[in-house]
Amino acid sequence: MLCLLISAACSGWLANVPASDEVVRLSQDDGQWVMAAKNYANTRFSGLDQINAGNVKQLRVAWVFSTGVLNGHEAAPLVVKDTMYLVTPWPNLLYALDLNQAGAIKWVYKPNPSRAARGVACCDVVNRGAAYAEGKIFFNTLDNHTVAVDAATGKEAWKTKLGEIAMGETMTMAPIVVKNKVLVGNSGGEMGVRGWITALDTRNGRILWRAYSTGPDKDVLIGPDFKPPYVTGENLGATTWPSETAWQIGGGTVWGWISYDPEADLIYYGTSNAGPWNAVQRPGDNKWTSSVFARDPDTGMARWAYQWNPHDLYDYDGINENVLLDLNIGGQDRKVLVHADRNGYLYVMDRLTGEIISAEPFVHTNTVKGVDLKTGIPDLATGKEPQLGKFVKDICPAPPGGKDWQPMAYSPRTGFLYVPHNNLCFDMKTMEVGYIAGTPYVGAEVAMKPGPGGNRGLFTAWDPVQNKKMWAIEEPFPAWSGALATAGDVVFYGTMDRWFKAVDAKTGRELWKFRTGSGVIGQPVTYRGPDGKQYVAVLAGVGGWAGAVVSGHLDPEIPYGALGFVGAMRDLPKVTGEGGTLYVFALPEEQP
Repeated sequence: MLCLLISAACSGWLANVPASDEVVRLSQDDGQWVMAAKNYANTRFSGLDQINAGNVKQLRVAWVFSTGVLNGHEAAPLVVKDTMYLVTPWPNLLYALDLNQAGAIKWVYKPNPSRAARGVACCDVVNRGAAYAEGKIFFNTLDNHTVAVDAATGKEAWKTKLGEIAMGETMTMAPIVVKNKVLVGNSGGEMGVRGWITALDTRNGRILWRAYSTGPDKDVLIGPDFKPPYVTGENLGATTWPSETAWQIGGGTVWGWISYDPEADLIYYGTSNAGPWNAVQRPGDNKWTSSVFARDPDTGMARWAYQWNPHDLYDYDGINENVLLDLNIGGQDRKVLVHADRNGYLYVMDRLTGEIISAEPFVHTNTVKGVDLKTGIPDLATGKEPQLGKFVKDICPAPPGGKDWQPMAYSPRTGFLYVPHNNLCFDMKTMEVGYIAGTPYVGAEVAMKPGPGGNRGLFTAWDPVQNKKMWAIEEPFPAWSGALATAGDVVFYGTMDRWFKAVDAKTGRELWKFRTGSGVIGQPVTYRGPDGKQYVAVLAGVGGWAGAVVSGHLDPEIPYGALGFVGAMRDLPKVTGEGGTLYVFALPEEQP
């Protein structure tokens, strides 16, 4: 029997686990949406079914709200009781909207982040959302502050600085609250930033622990309980780099998603690419970049880790979400972690040990031929290795990978994952690069292009038990929004050419679509309003790395812009403009 980690149907043990009772309870309440991923398991599934496959075609706009900000809107709105909370891209405004009054503004909090942060942000000035707990909204600002704001009044409770703009650090990820800790990470792998995850006290913002992705075990918080499934040795975060200097500027930032298993009392998260992109300058496996960690949330100490892409050649960040599921695989009940990696493989792993159960390609790839289940080592294809001063053509997937940050959803009703992702290839040459703090540290020239078939995006339903694709929808541009699955057997996602869509969860048949004012790269959510009706909400506002040609006003004829993404997106400005608008949808009132 398929069973969600944080679903009401499987929650009998929750009363005795050490997680915050409030966060667990609210994440199970399908009327609310209190963290970006909906729940600790990162399923983005709602049990609401008022909107279903039979009536979704009747959806209408209930109300809209303009954020007053351009650039890419990648955040998920939060809904707590009768209030919706939105975080914008820089300048990271936090809005509280009254759901009793069709989104009337209750208050707005302005953190006033430094303008200098815009200059070091790699891939647009995005923000991926907030988290609610203990009567406060927690979120990150681009200039490396985590902020707690009183949810009722909008007054600042505390604000903690965690990084340095001058070193190239920024913060874009959505935090998560576990117990009395706010967990956050940094961005800036393309600036030679050293990655970390940090835990802050929810009550006062005090730093409780910090674990680096690279360096000696004492910095990475590796101790005697660390039992990785495929490697052994001390100080691997340092000895797998060519020098002490290299790991200190080697990337491994933590800008993606964090999951939590309350029963095992472990958090799970991924680390980003190794720096620089020119891998010749950093011989070795370069641990623990492009990896996944399991850690104790109280101490930060690592329990296990696995490296998706040792000696990362292609900017294959490992930050994509890890969905935690309880599945029956081969007649055995397994507690698994499911991860769709940039390298084009979808992994099913034992989340208690880190052992790989299966790894199958979900998109066209010619860089990895397979993953050895006994050793965990990916079998790299020959002939596609980047070369100094010479372009290597048609490498697939491109640096954004088979899937980038855009989060998938999982439905326990179908047993399918719903994966918004990319179909991109690229040409690449590398060159020597020197490190200067706060400036790009890449050493590569890249031009991306559409993958086989010409479509640049896909929305795929995947069965993690059978390890196979169930259906797929081709999209002209990368499917850069999040996915939302509901008990009404409807799945929602957005497109960069301004469509917000609903499809049948079982078949992928298009059921409804609405044309928004700008491309959709946000994360859709659903909630029950004060009037008892189900609503669906999503932010539109094209941008992010994929949409930088629009939000950054880049020349579409220069293919190497935005670290090569412009090459694949030259026609995007012809089909969308900028904008930051929240759309809220509902079924029409029943006729008497």
